[in-house]
Amino acid sequence: MISISIGLLLGLITGFALAYLLLSKTAVKRFEYIEAQAKAKAKVIESESHILLEEAKVAIKKEELRFEKKINHKMSDIEKLQNNIDQQKSDLNNFEDKLSKFSQYLENKEKKLEELEIEKQTAIDKNLQILSSPASLTQSEAKAYILQEVEKKSKNDIASIVRKYEKIAKEEAEKKANYILAQATTRYAGEFAGERLINIVTLPTDEHKGRIIGKDGRNIKAMEMLLGVDIIIDETPNTIIVSGFNLYRRAIATRVIDILVEDGRIHPARIEDVFEKVNQEFEQKIYEEGKNILMGLGQPPMHEELIKMLGKLRYRASYGQNALAHTLEVANLAMIMAAEMGGDEKLAQRAGLLHDIGKAYTQELGGSHVEIGAELCKRYNESPVVINTIYAHHGHEEPSSIESAAVCTADVLSASRPGARREVLESFTKRVKELENIALSKENVEHAYAINAGREIRVIVNAKKVGDNEAIMLSKDIAKDIEANVQYPAEIKVNVIRETRAVSFAK
Repeated sequence: MISISIGLLLGLITGFALAYLLLSKTAVKRFEYIEAQAKAKAKVIESESHILLEEAKVAIKKEELRFEKKINHKMSDIEKLQNNIDQQKSDLNNFEDKLSKFSQYLENKEKKLEELEIEKQTAIDKNLQILSSPASLTQSEAKAYILQEVEKKSKNDIASIVRKYEKIAKEEAEKKANYILAQATTRYAGEFAGERLINIVTLPTDEHKGRIIGKDGRNIKAMEMLLGVDIIIDETPNTIIVSGFNLYRRAIATRVIDILVEDGRIHPARIEDVFEKVNQEFEQKIYEEGKNILMGLGQPPMHEELIKMLGKLRYRASYGQNALAHTLEVANLAMIMAAEMGGDEKLAQRAGLLHDIGKAYTQELGGSHVEIGAELCKRYNESPVVINTIYAHHGHEEPSSIESAAVCTADVLSASRPGARREVLESFTKRVKELENIALSKENVEHAYAINAGREIRVIVNAKKVGDNEAIMLSKDIAKDIEANVQYPAEIKVNVIRETRAVSFAK
């Protein structure tokens, strides 16, 4: 029994020992496996860390290069700026040197002139003595002889100076004569201001505003230059404003824009084509309107040019009233007064129709509407009573007939009625017209348009005769004349434009 128990005990111990050894080996192998996995993960982590480190080094290097490039670029800009400053300093020094040399040159010239003046006086005195001795001339006679000789030699210079001042005097006289206006106005300012200054054009959609402006504003610039008006595009939906003091020019511009919007094709070439067609259309329209006026009043026929000018009065205004409305008012008043006084009522009415006919031309020709109107009526064989009326209604002559006196009285009544005159706005339109006249008085100026409520004047010159330097000097001359002759608030921009066009045809 004891031996069996001992054997079992030894067997159990041996089994436990074997089991322990077996489990120990298994645990060692598992530990080695886990250790190998951990080493592999550590290696992967180490590899990833190395890659991230390299990427970070590359990023830092790129950032350093970018920053260095930026610094170099800034340094280059600084160097360029410094070079520019140095160049400007050099230019300034050169200019100062030239100015100093020019100043020295002027001083030398002045000294030379003084020396020449002394020499001239000495020579004159010497010649006086020479002439006085052998020729038995007195000193005053010798002096007169020398002056006569000098005058002969200077004849061309004197003639040039005289022509220059005659031209200046003539221009000044024409300017003053061009401002003589006397007409009736409307009774209230609302209609007056709207008629005189703006036209409103309604558009189908706001997209048409973009078409009218065009790429880089070329369409609206072409319109303003060609039409001679100011086109205002604001936030008002489906609406643009055509502004200008010239009613005829503004009416043409409004019609041109209406046709372009309706057609949809808006570009500079199309604008010019439509402008030409509308010009012809308006010429025919004013002629038809003049004919209708004559037929409506039962007047005998008159020359076609006078009929056209009569229709054109619809697009002229002075002191606020439409010129055609004023003309019809004066004609009818004169007819009534002449009939009451026993005169020829139809002749008085005709004289009233034509008394301001010259105003249809003053915007194109300038000068006095009295002289222009009288010249037109003489040319087209109107009655002497009509011609006398034109002169008499502004006091150039005394009325020579009942009909003339009736027209003069009707004109005064129309102008002096309550609310007739709007002097403030009329002075504005005179100022704007004066700006154009100053520009047009310059040589080689083809067109002049005062725009932007008289704050800018665009002057178009003959590009073949005026160069870039001359254009700059012309703008300065016009600005000086405006400063000297026109009263205005703030400032006026003088914009001289010279444009060369080359036209060819593909056949």
